[in-house]
Amino acid sequence: MNTSDTAPNTTAATPSEAHPRFAAALSELGLDVEVRSFPEATRTAAEAAAAIGCDLAEIAKSLIFEADGVPVLVLMDGASRVDVERVRIELAAGKVRRAGAELVRETTGYAIGGVPPFGHRTRTRVLADRGLLEHDVVWAAAGTPHTVFPLDPETLIGHAGGTVVDVRERPA
Repeated sequence: MNTSDTAPNTTAATPSEAHPRFAAALSELGLDVEVRSFPEATRTAAEAAAAIGCDLAEIAKSLIFEADGVPVLVLMDGASRVDVERVRIELAAGKVRRAGAELVRETTGYAIGGVPPFGHRTRTRVLADRGLLEHDVVWAAAGTPHTVFPLDPETLIGHAGGTVVDVRERPA
């Protein structure tokens, strides 16, 4: 599917229409990206893919986990699920679990459904699943449940400070 065309019910937004913290991060990084705003929420990968008109796997999910009580960001393509055991092994942690909404907001400064891959309140360790690199462009949240932006995965992972790993669930 061609993701360069504007999808129906979308408006091109300026970075200032993204969350202010994320707009500041874009500016500090010197990134000039098109932030798209949607009237309907793009909280889930499926909602975002439908709104953008791209494949589900072209969505870059930013998911916060707790590894032995320490927040960790996992970047994962929208069509895949995180294998928590693989994350645990990668981090040499005793216990890994999905973070609750309060910890997500406290760590990142954003609500679940709008967490971007960088521009967070606090610096956290970032694991980026290798599957993201299979795409020319991925779409990520721009700090709100209604805004997204495109970026090549290498640049996205680099600005997030991510380590490329294999942490997605494998088919049984």
